[in-house]
Amino acid sequence: MKILTFDVEEWFHILDNDSTRTVREWKRYESRIHANMDRLFGVLEEKRVKATFFCLGWIAEQYPEIVKRIDSLGYEVGSHSYAHQLVYEQQAEQFREDLLKSIKILEDLTGKKIRIYRSPGFSFRSENQWAFDILLENGIEIDCSIFPANRSHGGFINFGEALPTLIECETGIIKELPINVCSFLGKKMVFSGGGYFRLLPYPIIRRLTEKTNYLMTYFHPRDFDPEQPVITELGILRRFKSYYGLSTAITKLKKLLDDFNFVDISTADKMINWNSCKKVKINKDRR
Repeated sequence: MKILTFDVEEWFHILDNDSTRTVREWKRYESRIHANMDRLFGVLEEKRVKATFFCLGWIAEQYPEIVKRIDSLGYEVGSHSYAHQLVYEQQAEQFREDLLKSIKILEDLTGKKIRIYRSPGFSFRSENQWAFDILLENGIEIDCSIFPANRSHGGFINFGEALPTLIECETGIIKELPINVCSFLGKKMVFSGGGYFRLLPYPIIRRLTEKTNYLMTYFHPRDFDPEQPVITELGILRRFKSYYGLSTAITKLKKLLDDFNFVDISTADKMINWNSCKKVKINKDRR
């Protein structure tokens, strides 16, 4: 099962960087979201494949026509938060307010219940497991925030095997579709989205994709925009990660969609035998 998802953000929504940190800084940058989304819509139409779009509430508020178009084309809409802030830097009430704001904006635009969520930067860690209960309390049924490996922001290292999982919370059970990983030189590695996808040659991505029965992708509109400006405040390594492979990414995506069958999250949800999936209990000490 291969799942196709996109995080709908602007090109400047880069985490852990002071010059792009909050709404106040975002006003300084030009918008490229329309052209970048048009590029993605064109590919999906050409390949006749469905996808799930995790939309920022801020994007929906600024450019409601984008969310309306996603919905009108028959694609699934989920929340990617409102203000694109790292969850582990928030208190529970801040997270709740941000989530509710994004849900209301998206539901008002689509007229449909928002039931799927992905945190910015996959920023659910073992120390902020309280977020799962807040998701459940506000109607989220499926979460896609777990990155079960080391990374600069986020990283739920002790999550266990990266497969569909039922997370048992105090208020109920939430379905988790984590990012999948592969083993490379004894370490867990991700290859199915973002900078990892842009960095790796396509033959390696294809080989790794063939070997996995469960694949969760996560692309951003900026991943396919080679003409985006460079944010000069980024350090050398961060700049490399943010801009390498932009010119070849769209060709790699088309090849991936040609070589494998992809579905959106709602379709995957119906395909999964959740009764046979592993269960993980929330650590109450992490509330």
